[in-house]
Amino acid sequence: MLSNIRIVLVQTYHPGNIGSAARAMKTMGLSELVLVNPRCFPDPEATRLAAGAQDIINTARITDSLKKAVSDCVQVVGASARLRSLPLPHYDEPAEMAKDIVAQTTNGPVALVFGRERSGLSKEEINCCSHQISIPANPDYGILNLSQAVQVLAYELHQASRRRQNAQTAPPSPLPMPTREQLDHFHQHLGRVMHASGFVIQPHTRTEEHLQAIFSRAQPTRKELSLLRGLLAAIERQLPPGDGAA
Repeated sequence: MLSNIRIVLVQTYHPGNIGSAARAMKTMGLSELVLVNPRCFPDPEATRLAAGAQDIINTARITDSLKKAVSDCVQVVGASARLRSLPLPHYDEPAEMAKDIVAQTTNGPVALVFGRERSGLSKEEINCCSHQISIPANPDYGILNLSQAVQVLAYELHQASRRRQNAQTAPPSPLPMPTREQLDHFHQHLGRVMHASGFVIQPHTRTEEHLQAIFSRAQPTRKELSLLRGLLAAIERQLPPGDGAA
């Protein structure tokens, strides 16, 4: 279960935070680290602060975009202050998030995404996620270091994994879940049909964001997503020539 959980750090500024995050991961049984455009990596400071978790540092993957880092994931949770302007599902409790993520590992890779030390994740990066999570903390001083945030949520994932292993659970669903890449293709297809059909006559980001949130909550299987793509294709065939999309 834990081997299918990916920790993604976006544009980490201080290499020491990468090392400390790797140490936090290893203490909780996590091993896959992906770095999106780190300012400085590899770096001796990252290795020094990994303190025994150098294997995670050595196998860390580097990518140039968050979209690439999570394209094969069936669930992506962005850790940040809650952006109420975005309608994505939000976990109010880390334990609830951990339970869902661990359950999803039977369907494919899942990712927990952390943003920059100073500014966190951008709105565009949150849009690459299926859910949001915030860590409840002292409202008068709720500031956590990046590696501390990784440690808190990694602990919850480890606990959820232990509870699942010890519990008498039903067999995992045989129905595969779509990856983020497949969902992106679906949302692009839906957007084309909405514009071509006249449902949206001008750029209307909020409508598409709300629809994305609906499908994030529904969590359709790959078979259900294929059915929806078929429905969209049938609608496109009924549109006047030149209005549909290829």
